[in-house]
Formats: sequence, C-alpha cells, structure tokens
Amino acid sequence: MHGRIPEDKIQEIRDRNDIVEVVSSYLPLKAAGPNNFGLCPFHSEKSPSFNVNAARQTFHCFGCGVSGNVFSFLMRMEGLSFVEAVRRLGERVGVQLERENLSPEEKQRRRQQILYYRINEAACDFFHANLMRSEEARAAREYLKKRGYGHEIAREFRLGYALDRWDGLTRALAEKGFDPKDIQTLGLTRPGQQGRGDYDLFRGRLIFPILDLHGQVQAFGGRVLGDELPKYLNSPESPIYHKARILYGLYQGREEMRRSGEAIVVEGYFDQLALHRAGFPQAVATCGTALTEEHARLLKRYAKKALLLFDQDEAGRRATFKAMDVLQAAGLPAAVIALDEGDDPDSFLAGKGAESFRSRLQAARPVLEVFIDDALARHGGSVEGQAKAVEEIAAKLRALTDDIERSLYIRMVAQKVGLDESLLQTKVSGRRPAAPSPRQETRPKRTTASPPSAPAAGLRAQMMLLYLLVREPRAQERVKEEGVENLFLDANIKELAEKILTLPSQETASAESLLSLAVDGVQQDIVQGVLREDAAAFAEEAEAIFVDCRQAVAKERLRRRKQELHQLIQRAESSGDLLEMARLQAELMQVNRQLK
Repeated sequence: MHGRIPEDKIQEIRDRNDIVEVVSSYLPLKAAGPNNFGLCPFHSEKSPSFNVNAARQTFHCFGCGVSGNVFSFLMRMEGLSFVEAVRRLGERVGVQLERENLSPEEKQRRRQQILYYRINEAACDFFHANLMRSEEARAAREYLKKRGYGHEIAREFRLGYALDRWDGLTRALAEKGFDPKDIQTLGLTRPGQQGRGDYDLFRGRLIFPILDLHGQVQAFGGRVLGDELPKYLNSPESPIYHKARILYGLYQGREEMRRSGEAIVVEGYFDQLALHRAGFPQAVATCGTALTEEHARLLKRYAKKALLLFDQDEAGRRATFKAMDVLQAAGLPAAVIALDEGDDPDSFLAGKGAESFRSRLQAARPVLEVFIDDALARHGGSVEGQAKAVEEIAAKLRALTDDIERSLYIRMVAQKVGLDESLLQTKVSGRRPAAPSPRQETRPKRTTASPPSAPAAGLRAQMMLLYLLVREPRAQERVKEEGVENLFLDANIKELAEKILTLPSQETASAESLLSLAVDGVQQDIVQGVLREDAAAFAEEAEAIFVDCRQAVAKERLRRRKQELHQLIQRAESSGDLLEMARLQAELMQVNRQLK
C-alpha cells in the first residue's frame, strides 16, 4: 500500500516554516511592506520581479510566472519530490516524519478532530445566544455596556456568557447528541463525583472564544463579573488547543498587521478588545501564557515589528523582558509602549482617548533600550551595582546579530555608565558565559515582623496560594523564587507555607502530615480549610490563580503601607519635620497610584 504523510503534519510543517526565511537562505530579498522582492532564481533577470509575500506565505515571479508555496519553492530549487521537500523542511524546524499508511486509526483520529471542532462550535453558539438573548445574562450585558462594549463587538468576537448553573452547557450539548467523554476531553465539562453527573467548567462568566487562523473555535476564556478568584479561567490544553501556538485576536487583526507592519502584544482579552474598539485592530493577546517561540513565528509572518504592552508592574516588566529574548531570537524587532503607572490599555483609552494612545504608540522605545535603563536603575548607582548591570546588559548585547546595532548600543551604555567604550566592547565580544537559569537569580532576603491577620480578601488569596503550594509543583517553585515573605502576610499562613516547602513531596502530602505541621487550633483550622478545597474548581489554572493571589496580597501590602504612611505623616507634621513630611507624602501619592 502506498504510504503518505498525514495532512496535519504537512500543515504543521507549513505553519512553522516562514517562506521569507527559507527563500532568504537562497537569495537576498528586500522588504516592501508584506512583500519581499529579489532576483528570480528560476530565470535570468536584471530587475527584481520575484515576490515573496509573508502574509500569504507564497511566492510569485512577475517575469516568468512561476509561483507556489514553501514546498514548491524547495522542490524547484533542489529538484526534490514533494515528500522529500516536506521531510527537509520538517527537519529544519525539528518535526520528525515517518511516511505511514492512512490506517483506520488515523482516519478515526481525523474524524475525531472534526468532531471536537463541531463541539466547540456548538458551545460557542450556546454561550453567544445566552449573552445576546438570555434574561439571566442581563448583568453580563450591563457589565459590557458599562465598559463600553456593545452588540457589534460582541458579534465580531462571538463573545458569550456561561449561565450560572452547574450543567447549562452540559445539557445543551447532550441534547445535540455529543458524547460526554468528548466534551470532557475539550475541558468544557468535568466529571462529577460520587455518581453525580458532569458539570460545566465555565459558570457565571463572560466567555471569550479563542479562534485559530481559519476562524475555528479552539478553546475558551472566561472572566467573572465581580472580584471573585480566579478572575480568569481558560480551557485546558486539548487535542485541538495548544496555548503556546495561538494568539487571541490574530484572526481578526492579521490584515491590519499586514497593512501597518506592526503587532501590538498585550496580556488580556479586554486589553485586546479595548485596542480593537479604539481603532487598533493589530492587537493580539497571549492566552494565559508567556510569549513563546511559536507566537514569535506567527507574529513575524504578519508584522515587521512587535510592540509590547504588558502591565505596568513588576510582573509586567519581567514578561516584557522574557518576550524580548524570544522575539530577538526570532529576528523580530520589538519596542515597548509605556502607559502611565496604574493604567492598562482599557483605562488609558477610556481616560485619554485614541489619539493620546497613538502618540504613545509612536513614542514606543526599543525593548533593549528599555532593558538597559531598567538594569541600570535596578542595580543602583554604586560601583558594584553598575558592574552587575553591565554584566546583564553585555549578555543581551552578545545576542545581537547586527554588528552596527550592537556597536551603537555599546556606545550608548558606555556613555550612560561613564565606561571606556573599548572596554565594554571587549566585554561584549569576549567569550560568552553560559546564560544563567532564571531560577538561579538571587533575590535580597527581606525580613518582616509578623503582621496582623489580613482582611478577608487578602486572607482568601493566601489560602488559595497555600492550596496551590500543597498541590502544584510549579507553585512551589514560584514561591521559592519570589520568597514566602513576599507572598504571605498572615503570620500563621506564612509559617505553614514555610513548613510545607520542607515536606519531601508536597504534591502528595497527606492530610495527616499537613495537620501535623499546625502548632495550634488556628493553624489546624487553616489546614482543614485547605484540605476542603475542591481541586476541580481550580480547573488546571494554577498559573492564573497564582497571579491573581499574588496581586491580592500585594494590594493588601499597599493598603497597610498607606495606613502606616498616614500615621508617619502626622508624626512628621507634629514634629515640624517638613522635609520628612514631603518625602512621606510623595510616597503616599505613589502608593495611591499603585492601588488604582
């Protein structure tokens, strides 16, 4: 029987090979918007008429008329068969291929994939109909209206609402004859316990369908209407959904990316919708994950430059610089859009308007330039601090492939630090040390007095963090990275967290071992509360919950500092220390901005 390569493998290899990069390895191209021109390799010419279109991933020669995709280009250039070209390009991106017969199992797998998309489509229709027509979704419509979103954007992005019922979607999909196991595989429902039926993952949430490049529904994101935790809930990965390979809003925004040559990368669904509504449809959002190599390759297909617009806080700063490394490795230039502290795209556009945002867009600074200023400020003005900053900066400059760009940055850093340019040049061009793992970063140890118990919101956040600490290995790593003292305010919960980290295997910690950590009745109550948590309620969203909890604790810390500052200002005023009072008032203003 004649063997063949599965269609999904061919599609994966086509998606992961940028035709501009492949063609550029054979002949020089000059970019002009989404098009790239060069001398045709298939006929003799003096004026470039060979066009490679990055958006369509095709080539065409206006001279000899030859055209095709990345496979046909390689077939012509190397005299290969189709299978040989597919295999060669698969090796280029690390996809191993084995020709195989289209077995009954393979046919069934493809049928199953089509079925998964049908289920997601039915779920999307159900959610959308709820939002547009259901009386139970009135609060959701009012919420969207309050934030400035009407029917038009709801229809364009197929927004929906999950009814606040345990089995609303479960029943709707069952009525259409879908197998409960298939629905569970997509993460739309969860199996009930003790003989109970399946229940919905999304309940009482706004729904954001996540579409692939063909407009098919791959997954969903859900947001609560109030302040409950977790704020966002996303579909788990499934046979048709891999969050590292998809960007929310790319289906709607790719045409504007082609036209403008720019992609605005944000973190949240509402950030993307706010920009789209304001006339910046080239915005896309990551789906609850950091920017990946796959994301960078997708962006490079449609845009010549990425504009990063993450949260204006410490977590956003780290995400920006991680994205910088990924985009730099992909060869896609990146810049940073700066908003006022405490603002996100939605609040900035609501308060200052689209023209003000356009000005910020035009003033975006190269991300490496932002990193340089950040490193110098973070390490301080001491000799030791500046030396550490230069080490960090030099590691980034070594990765630059353009000699001129690297030389200009070396000059900039030398001037900022007051360092001899030739010395910095030697540092950058010398032997490259191995890049340290992010988990090897050293963080200054902070010591804090045991604070009083946090208010209810902060306490709930810390309880959820404690639960993750028991059940999620990644949460354990994150807590160790960021420090127990920086994530827990309540003295009892903090003490339990420190003890849990010492257990041999926290993920399988028994109730008995956890209760043995408690030194009194208060801590026993805390442990029992953690043990009562419903694991299914976390719905594989440990990362999102961790971020939400960390923000809640950080907010509570700011509230406490605000109260403390009011007392200190009164003391400074009573003692007549005007300089100290002015300093404290400036800090109070900063804390208030952060709280907003």
